[in-house]
Parts: sequence; C-alpha cells; structure tokens
Amino acid sequence: MKDKEIFPVLKAGSIEAAERLKRIMGRNLALDSGLISKVTSIVNGVRTEGDAALIRYTQEFDGVRLSRIKVSKEEIGKARDDVNEKILEILYEAAANVRRYHENQRQNSWMIHAEDGSVLGQRVIPLERVGLYVPGGTAAYPSTVIMNAIPAQVAGVKEIHVMTPPNRDGMVNRIVLATCSILGIEHVYSVGGAQGIAAAAYGTESVTRVDKIVGPGNVYVAAAKKIVYGDVDIDMIAGPSEVVVLADSSADPAHVAADLLAQAEHDSNAAAILVTVDRNLARKVRRKLGEFLENLSRKKTASESLRRNGASFVAASISEAVALVNRIAPEHLEVIAGSAWEILGQITNAGAVFIGDYSPEPVGDYFAGPSHVLPTGGTARFSSVLGVDAFVKRSSVIHYSKKAFERDADKIRIFARNEGLTAHALSISVREKGGHKR
Repeated sequence: MKDKEIFPVLKAGSIEAAERLKRIMGRNLALDSGLISKVTSIVNGVRTEGDAALIRYTQEFDGVRLSRIKVSKEEIGKARDDVNEKILEILYEAAANVRRYHENQRQNSWMIHAEDGSVLGQRVIPLERVGLYVPGGTAAYPSTVIMNAIPAQVAGVKEIHVMTPPNRDGMVNRIVLATCSILGIEHVYSVGGAQGIAAAAYGTESVTRVDKIVGPGNVYVAAAKKIVYGDVDIDMIAGPSEVVVLADSSADPAHVAADLLAQAEHDSNAAAILVTVDRNLARKVRRKLGEFLENLSRKKTASESLRRNGASFVAASISEAVALVNRIAPEHLEVIAGSAWEILGQITNAGAVFIGDYSPEPVGDYFAGPSHVLPTGGTARFSSVLGVDAFVKRSSVIHYSKKAFERDADKIRIFARNEGLTAHALSISVREKGGHKR
C-alpha cells in the first residue's frame, strides 16, 4: 500500500480535506436498531432470570461454562503472587500517580450563613456503589481498573464492583485481579458483555446492583449501557479512539509518526490525524509511518486505521490549525510546537492535552496521573474527562429564617399564583401572620 493511500496530505479548508474530515468525524459508534433489539433481549433476560441468564449467555457468547460468578476474596489476593514483581512495582507506582492527581479534584460541601439567620449550601455526597466494566477474555487491561477505580475511591465511593469476561478456563485475568487486590477491590465477577452490564444495573443472586457503571467495552457493552441508563447512571457511550497531533516545523517526524501509530493500532476505526502548518513535516511523517508500519505487531489494524481515518491537514497559520482542532474536538491532543503553551490557551475542545515532545499520549494512558477515560467522537465539545466529580452527587441545603421568610413571602406567593399553583401559595400563606390557625 502506498504512503499516499494510507495517510493523505491535504490542504486545510479544501474540498478534499472537508470530505475526508467529514468521513472521519462521522465514523462514531453506530448503535443500529438490530443491535439494540438483540441487547435489549439480553438485558431483559438478566433482569428476569438473574444468575441463570448470566451462565447461559456466558456459555453462548464466551464459550465458557461458569462454575462460579463471583471471584473469591482469596483468589483476588492470591493473584498478586502470580504477577511478576517488576510489573507489580509499576502498577503500585502508577496507582500512586493517579491517586495523587485526583486528590486535587476533591470538592467539599459548603454553607453560606446570611445575617438574617438563613443558611444556604451544598452537600457533596459520594455514590455508594459503582460498577466498573473491564474488557477481558484474551486481553488484560489493568490500566482500566486504575484509571476508573481510583477517582471513585478518592470521591469516597464505598464499594467498587468489577465486571470482566472470563478467559477460556473460566478464570479472570491474573493481572486484572492483582490490580484489584492492590486497590483493595473485593467485588469481582467473571461476567462480561451486555449481560455483565445488565447484572450490574439490576443485580442478580450473585451480583450486587450498583448506582453507576463506568468503563469501556465493545458495541454490545455500549448498547447495554445505553439501554440501562436512567435506571443507573453511566460515564459515557464511548466511540472509537482518536488522537490529533498539532505540530510545527520544530517537531520530529519520527516522534509524530510513532504517536499517530500508537493510536491507530487500537482499532481499525481509530483516527490518527496530524494538523500542521508545515507541509514538509507532513510528508516526512507520512514516510515514517510507512517505515514503522513494517515492524508493528498490529500492522494490519494500524494500516487500516490510517487508510480509513488518517490524514495530515496543512493549515495556513497556527490560528487556522487551532480552529480546526477545536472543530474536531479530539479525545487526545498532542501539541508539539515552539509556542505550545500559548496554543494551549486557545484550545477549547479536547479531552486531554499533551504538551511538548516528551509527553506522548501513552504517558497519559498508563502513568502520568489524570484518568485516561475521555470523551470521544467530538463530544469533548461538551463532555469532560472522567474524574472525582463523576462519582459524587450534590444536594442543596435550604434553611430560611423567620425574618427571611416574612421578607420574601409575598413575592413567592405571587410567583406561585402566576403559575397557577394555588397550593404553593397556600403553603406560604398558612405560615404568615394572620394566616390559617393551627
């Protein structure tokens, strides 16, 4: 496959660039009616049949006959003994980095005391129980456990319940279990897919119902999260991943190419985009992509991703480049430019921004500190990175003094009557002097 085919260099604002960008931005997760219907059937099956449905669906979809659904605390603890000591050290350090970062996001309750004796305030209350979906089977994603569970723990969530598919032996991946052990997570279930989401949302004989479900998954998981939303909260309906690298002539083409491939190897639907003011850089990056692809273990996936959803957009100026980035609203944005910190101030739509040549996106995936759970598919226009706020709820506190009540009573009564709510007005009148007697 020719370099030009896998990663075209296009002039920003041209018709060709607009068409390419439209196609890339339109690739977001599509939950068609057939999929929704099938997943709805699975969800309803779990709601009505409980554990029996979990066992049946796991046999059907994963080829595993479950002997038990919940993993014992002993097995979770023992998993640490099965993991390489060096890996354990890295997991502990990564967890510490993530916890240190998210401690700064913690919000406190507050109260305002007025001179008239009134008190107005807000209570910040952690959710009691959260479900965390961790993809599994043939793969292991300990970073998913760390990046989702720790913000919840910092928020004060009492219980985290992990749902993850079993491997062919019916067991949960050892490194995932070890990570749960490191974080003190005691509730792990060897159930995945739509049936795992349904179990977390509604509970079964073995699975405890939760208040919110977070974590990534395939289209079945995404559809199930969409269906159960409203009965429980969810983090988001995540689509294919994406990275945009905004670079000037100071950027190293090899570094840019490697970072684009780090995203492209995720999935053939992933998007890897270079936005630059230097056409020469774009051409060099394209050549490096061709070189690096030859030695990738996931060459086929990365090549397909670049062919379908990759491109360089060459802008006439940094301001035009920034405007394009804000339009894309990428999940991950790398800024490799001499004026990177100035550019940061102009970025309004991005899930996470990586500044400078030594801040490639994988640093954020695993180790830096901020959660790697980010809005995809342009939703960074209105959505935020997963953090402590996602695991708390807020309650208003209102205490009116007699003095404040008498001051505002007539205005509140008029307001109520204007809306035709006479019982609202009565609630005020019976408390006023001369109102209804007790």
